[in-house]
Amino acid sequence: MSESIERAQEGLESAHDAASHEGDHAARWIAVLIATLAAALALAELGEKAAQNTYLTDHVTLSDNWAYYQAKSARATTREAEASVLESLPGTGDPAVQARIKQAHDEAARLRDDPTGGEGTQQLEARAAEIRAERDHAFHHYHRYELAVGALQIAIVLASVSVVTRARALTLAAGLIGGGAAVFALAVAIDLM
Repeated sequence: MSESIERAQEGLESAHDAASHEGDHAARWIAVLIATLAAALALAELGEKAAQNTYLTDHVTLSDNWAYYQAKSARATTREAEASVLESLPGTGDPAVQARIKQAHDEAARLRDDPTGGEGTQQLEARAAEIRAERDHAFHHYHRYELAVGALQIAIVLASVSVVTRARALTLAAGLIGGGAAVFALAVAIDLM
């Protein structure tokens, strides 16, 4: 972010120098344009970083969720294997053995589906789908902000060059690109894109 702000600062200094030394009123307006673009750039970069942080947080949470899912699934499989081994032993008519078989089946079932605790593998899988959707949404926002940031940087460069070259077409292009990028970033921020 600091590199972008430094470029904008250099453009402002160029415009200020041109305006103060030559009395060029257009250079003053270009300086205002550069300052406005720099402010929009700073806001877009804040949105970009926030989206990136959300993406990374959701990605880690999703990874943790799947690790927990795998651990629960392995425990459930172990409990089912325990019940299966107990059922294959002689003397399964013993009430103590029957109780252990039932307990193993019940525990395996609870590990697979735990609506009260919300931490069965079925619930973890559903939560993972929600987290994945949130993560993907943040990832798309991040990339959209990247586009806006890039366009705002180009607009600042064009406006800065227009001060030196006095090419008003560059000023117009900078204004159009910067304005479009600012509107695009705003649309991303309010979740229209």
